[in-house]
Amino acid sequence: MLTAWRQVGTLPRWLQALLLGQLVSAAGALAWTFLTLYLVQDRGMGPPEAGVIGAGFGIGLIAGNLAGGSLGDRFGLRRALVAATLGWVVTCVAFPFSPVAALLPLAALAGAASGVSRPLGMAVVLTAVAPEQRRTAAAVTRATFNAGMIIGPPLGALAAAVDFDLVFLVDAGTSLLLAAVIWRCVPRTQGRPVVAPAPARWSLWRSLRARPHVLWILATVVVVDTVYRQFFVTFPLQLRALGLPTPAYGLLLGGACLAIVLCEVPLSVRLAGRRGVAVVAGGYALVGAGWLVLGADPSLATACLGVAVLTGGEMLYKPTATATVAEAAPEGYAGRYQSLYASASVAGMFLAPPLGGLAWSRAPELVFPVAGSVAVLVAATLAGYDRAAARHTEVVTSVTQV
Repeated sequence: MLTAWRQVGTLPRWLQALLLGQLVSAAGALAWTFLTLYLVQDRGMGPPEAGVIGAGFGIGLIAGNLAGGSLGDRFGLRRALVAATLGWVVTCVAFPFSPVAALLPLAALAGAASGVSRPLGMAVVLTAVAPEQRRTAAAVTRATFNAGMIIGPPLGALAAAVDFDLVFLVDAGTSLLLAAVIWRCVPRTQGRPVVAPAPARWSLWRSLRARPHVLWILATVVVVDTVYRQFFVTFPLQLRALGLPTPAYGLLLGGACLAIVLCEVPLSVRLAGRRGVAVVAGGYALVGAGWLVLGADPSLATACLGVAVLTGGEMLYKPTATATVAEAAPEGYAGRYQSLYASASVAGMFLAPPLGGLAWSRAPELVFPVAGSVAVLVAATLAGYDRAAARHTEVVTSVTQV
C-alpha cells in the first residue's frame, strides 16, 4: 500500500500542489451539504420550498456538467476551471446575504459553477499524466475528495452551531484558495485549446461512434450509478427500519470514505495492467453483490458486509471508468469526454431519489434484491461486450500479422 502511494510523489510538482488544493477545498465544501438545513433552520422555509431551491441547484449542476467540457476545450481547461471556481466563490459569498427571492436563481448559478468545475478539474489532472498513470491519478483525485468528506462535515456542523453564515464563508475561502493554486501552479500550456487540422475535426458523435467502448461505459454507468446511490436514498431507511440509530449510518458512510482514501490508489496500481472495461464490469458486479447481500437478510451484520462489498465495487469502477473515457478522448476533446462521463454519473444522483423512494414506498423488501440484480445483469452485459471486443481485436491482429 505504501509503495503504491509513493507513486503520487512521481507526479509533477504542480499537480501535487493542485491535489493538495483540492483536498483543502473538499474539506471546506460545506455550503451545499448543509443547504436544506440552512434554509429550514436559518431562513425559516418549509421543506417543500427548500426542496425547490435544492432542485434549482441540481438543474444548474446538470447544465454545468454538460457545458463544462466544451468550455474547457474552447477556452482552455485551466482558464475555464479558474473562472468556474471563482463563480462558485461569488455564489457562496452572496447566498447568505441575498433575499429569499434571489436564492433559487443563485442556487442554479452555484450548481452550474460546480458542474463546470467537476469535469474540467478531472480533465486537467488526467491530461497531465501518461496513459498508464491515469487510473492512479483518477484514484488519487477521488481519494483527496473523500478525505475532505471525512474532515469537512464535522467542521461544518461546528461552524453552523456558531453561525450558519460561516459555512458559506469557509466554503468560499477554501475555494478561493483552490482558484489561486490553479492560477499560480497549473502551467499555462496545460489544457490549452487545441486547433486540430481539418481531417481530425470530427463531430463529437462521430468520435464516439468510433469508440464504442466509451458509449458502453456512458450508458451502463447511468444505470449502475443509480443503483449505487441507493446508499444515500434507501439504505438509511433500511437502517432505520432495523431500529438502528442515525449515527450508525454516519459511521458506515465515514468508514466507506476512509476505505477509499486508504485503498483506492493501491488497488488502481495493482490493476493498472487489466483491461479497463473488464475492471469496470467487475466493479459493477461488486456493487450488485453488496446490495444482494443486504437484501437477502437485512441486519446490522449484512449492512456492514454489504457496504464493504459495495465500496470495493465503487473503488473498481469509478476511477477506472473515468480514466478509460479520458484515454479514449481524441486531441482537443479531453474536456468534452470528461463532461460526458460526469453528466452520465450525475444522472444517477437525480434518478436514484425518485426511483428509490417510489420502490421503498411500494415494496421495501424488494428494493435491494432488485437493485443488486440490475447491477449484476449490467455487469454481465458489459463483460460480454468486452470479451467480444477482445476476441475481435485478437482476430484483426492475427490477420494483420499474417
